[in-house]
Formats: sequence, C-alpha cells, structure tokens
Amino acid sequence: MEAMNKRILADTSVWVEFFRPASAKGKELERLLLDDAIWTCGIVLFELTQGVKTETERKHMLDIFSGLPYVEMSEPLWLKAGALSAALKRKGLTLPNSDIFIASLAIEHDLSVFTLDSHFEQIPGVKLYGG
Repeated sequence: MEAMNKRILADTSVWVEFFRPASAKGKELERLLLDDAIWTCGIVLFELTQGVKTETERKHMLDIFSGLPYVEMSEPLWLKAGALSAALKRKGLTLPNSDIFIASLAIEHDLSVFTLDSHFEQIPGVKLYGG
C-alpha cells in the first residue's frame, strides 16, 4: 500500500524524533507528512506542547500541525477507552492513559499508529504502522 493511501496517527514518541536532527524515525515521519498520510489528535498536541521550550519552537510545531487531519475523543469514545483500560488492567496491564486514548482514537477512526512504544502491541485492535 502506498503511503498516500495510509491513514496514520503518529504517537508523541515519533514526533519527538521528528524534531531531533538526523533521526531515522523522524525522517520517516517527514516522508509520511509529505505524502499526506499523518493524522493527529489532542493528546499528542498536549504532550508535545508541554515540552516546548521557546515561542519559536511553539510556532514551528503549530505550523506543522495546522494542516493535519485531526481526530478527537467523543463521549462514547471516552466510555470505550475506559472499558479498554479496564479490560487491560484485568489482564495485569496498566498502560499510560494517554496511550489508551491514542489507541482508542486509532481504532475508532481506522488509523494505524506510528509509535516507538512497544506496549501499543498489547492493545487489542490497534494496527501498527511498520515503516
């Protein structure tokens, strides 16, 4: 499948690499951005914004995100995310809430997740982008 036919939700871990010079994963994300394959969500924006150090960095980040397709949690999706987290906890898996939200958005909107965090593999129904 061509990258332009893919719908990929990039996790914060990959965006951090994107903003680092000479990162292979960052270059892959850049290629996917150019192919209009990348989507974003509020959780990722929140996580990235809290790490911004200067106004210049903030403006650069917002410029990049301004044209991306955006998905957000709805009331029914919050309930699904809660049920997913509870099901994982019953299996002995406690994952960060932010990753549960990202996974829920990806499942709901049929997006693959581009991440460096291996625990996404433990979430049923999540499709991972393999590069």
